[in-house]
Amino acid sequence: MDYSKNLGKKTDYISTYTPSLLDPIPRAGGRANIKAFTNEHLKGYDLWTGYELSWLNSKGKPCVAVAEFYIPSSSPNLIESKSFKLYLNSFNQTKFDDKEKVIEALICDLSQAAGDDVKVKLFNVETSYKMENSNAGFECIDELDISIDSYEYNEDSLLNSAQGGIIEENLCSHLLKSNCLVTNQPDWGSVYIKYEGQAIDKEKLLRYIISFRDHNEFHEQCVERIYTDIKRCCNPTKLTVFARYTRRGGLDINPFRSDFEDTMTVERIFRQ
Repeated sequence: MDYSKNLGKKTDYISTYTPSLLDPIPRAGGRANIKAFTNEHLKGYDLWTGYELSWLNSKGKPCVAVAEFYIPSSSPNLIESKSFKLYLNSFNQTKFDDKEKVIEALICDLSQAAGDDVKVKLFNVETSYKMENSNAGFECIDELDISIDSYEYNEDSLLNSAQGGIIEENLCSHLLKSNCLVTNQPDWGSVYIKYEGQAIDKEKLLRYIISFRDHNEFHEQCVERIYTDIKRCCNPTKLTVFARYTRRGGLDINPFRSDFEDTMTVERIFRQ
């Protein structure tokens, strides 16, 4: 299947405003391959960070900013990442009267491509953030001393991995790696899991996360797969899955999915 008009193909970089560069991909195709996926009670968004946004002001002087884009998971389409990069590059040599006009254009074009309302925030590039204690409240399971003899994803590997009384637990792992569905390029991420329910076996959960190492799928689909597999196999009463991926080409993608909260703040760690 041809998933993209740009991904994995030689393309020209256009530096004048061209909204048609955006390439929407229906979410339904990826979701159809996730066992027992359902939108029921599902909340979420794809948080993109654009680190290389630039345009010209009315006098031709360059402006730069860091952008955050919030694309609802309820939107019929995700936006293919290379097309997103090409689209943002098309602002480089385009004049806008002010920052608000840039935001208006971004909201209009991205909402049209996604098929739902997209939120956009622009930040001054001198804005800083703290990296200390960014994982406060989450237990990292990466130091568990486990042996790995298979890197093949198994959608049922978490079956019977939750036992005992009801607990609330926040876990994270920085060993998430998957590969682009089209180009096979590696995608590196950290995954944060909050749940209420029977305790999930942490060794099995870590093996499950590592099993994505050779798995080919888009970021958004991987997170929805992790969310759905935990929900189906472990039956938590509450569940949130949020992944922060490292950037590529000046963009990162950070999908958030939950059945009980609207958002979750996890700051970037050092590699992000």
